[in-house]
Amino acid sequence: MALFSSLTPLFIAVICVLIGVILKKTDGEKKKHETKSKPLSRPWVDEDLKDGTDHHLEEEEVDEEWQGLDENVAHVPFSAERYSEAEMIKRSQMFYELLNKRRSVRFLSDEPVPREVIDNVIRAAGTSPSGAHTEPWTFVVVQDPYLKHKIREIVEEEEEINYKKRMGDRWVNDLKRLRTNWIKEYLDTAPYLILIFKQVYGRLPNGKKKTHYYNEISVSIACGILLAALQNAGLYTVTSTPLNCGPQLRALLQRPANEKLLLLLPVGYPKKDATVPALTRKPLEDIMVVM
Repeated sequence: MALFSSLTPLFIAVICVLIGVILKKTDGEKKKHETKSKPLSRPWVDEDLKDGTDHHLEEEEVDEEWQGLDENVAHVPFSAERYSEAEMIKRSQMFYELLNKRRSVRFLSDEPVPREVIDNVIRAAGTSPSGAHTEPWTFVVVQDPYLKHKIREIVEEEEEINYKKRMGDRWVNDLKRLRTNWIKEYLDTAPYLILIFKQVYGRLPNGKKKTHYYNEISVSIACGILLAALQNAGLYTVTSTPLNCGPQLRALLQRPANEKLLLLLPVGYPKKDATVPALTRKPLEDIMVVM
């Protein structure tokens, strides 16, 4: 009995330590779970741009048996144009040299651009591959001066907030060397603004939703082809992702709720006194890995 009494404080101490360890572990796991479940703060990601591919459509809105795709699409012989090795090397080199001249130009002239050129470059963008051939893109071409100015007002108002509050010091400092700010004069002066919307879903003839697979990457590929087509035509632009402007611009341009703004491109000729940063590109060995 005396031995038990002398050991009691030791047992109590051990039990207290064990309880403390268990509580600490439980609290740590709880915090870890909360950290995992809490979304990361990424101010450069526009909530309006999130890909809707993984969003489950409501059951009553989905037509499981038919998505508007013809099950009996005819397959025809494919005729490919083939070049000699020398011609392939020459063409690939010329294409690289053409695109290597592409620069983001923020000083655009108001000199008119033939509308047919704009039609053709968008036709080229429309040749892009897409998930299940859903072609989930809409290219809105704005040439009306009033609309262009309204777009500029919306973008500049949000961009000023972005630079001063949302983006953070690191991002703003990274942009200083490029001398960019929230003033977007080119949105008024460029003869055309092309706003590229991704269609998060489509609509079937019966009114139900149609899934657009990989809609964001499909439209992103189309944007890349569009940039190459503009360069090929001798036109210039700057890729603009107007953070937090999507809903307002969608409303201004009367686009439906299933469309989300992905990219805004002012398109035209450079001003005669236009300047660009003296940047270099990574060498091939830094961007390609051969296994």
